[in-house]
Amino acid sequence: MSWWGKLVGGAFGFMLGGPLGALLGAALGHNFDRGLKVLPDDIGLAEGDRERVQMAFFTATFAVMGRVAKADGRVSPEEIRMAEQIMAQMSLDEARRKAAIKLFQQGKASDFDLDAVLEQFRRECHGRRTLIAMFIEIQLQAAYADGQLDRAEDRLLLDICTRLGLSEFDYRRLERMLRARYGFGSRAGGQQGRAVPPKRGVADAYQVLGVDREASDAEIKRAYRRLLSQHHPDKLVSKGLPEEMMKVAAQKTHEIRQAYERIREARGH
Repeated sequence: MSWWGKLVGGAFGFMLGGPLGALLGAALGHNFDRGLKVLPDDIGLAEGDRERVQMAFFTATFAVMGRVAKADGRVSPEEIRMAEQIMAQMSLDEARRKAAIKLFQQGKASDFDLDAVLEQFRRECHGRRTLIAMFIEIQLQAAYADGQLDRAEDRLLLDICTRLGLSEFDYRRLERMLRARYGFGSRAGGQQGRAVPPKRGVADAYQVLGVDREASDAEIKRAYRRLLSQHHPDKLVSKGLPEEMMKVAAQKTHEIRQAYERIREARGH
């Protein structure tokens, strides 16, 4: 049974405490008062533990998305639409969609404790870079809802990465790759609210794979295989990605494959 099914069914043995539990409890109208159970960092996740990580990921994703949307002082209609498009991409049922919206609204609130949320989220993910990178990619996609990355949003996202243990180099690489996927401008311009990747040129394809034009065929293949492995839905779910977000991961693997084939075509392979 999924984490949501157990939550709805009242099986709270894997329940979160702390700020994430409080956020989800408020979104669902429940009082979750169980303490946070700390897991060792060097082992795989057992079923119940994975479900709790999935719960933490879902909760943090939409709450922090609300905070990022408010970073420039206001939440634009485009940002709201992008959040709704991400929810639609995940095929959330009505109950989960309502919970996600309430989490987004809590993230916008002036008393939202971002530091505490990120600290618990980092612990729950055990510093797993693949999960954290997926989390940041989703936040970047939402931040680019109006076709540009506002400076305040950029500063906030960089701070979030720092708190989650992701380097500025990795953050900039993710940001460039996302711009290439969706055809956004770096600071201004771009197409507002775009949620479907455009047909990209070969230059964008290199950016999607995070390699230079001068890279060898072998280097490009290694980058391609590494990204496919990092974004493989089943592997991400085993590490704690909620099942609801498998479609997001699957879309990213599709884009990675498209980019690789575009480069191979341009190189005459």
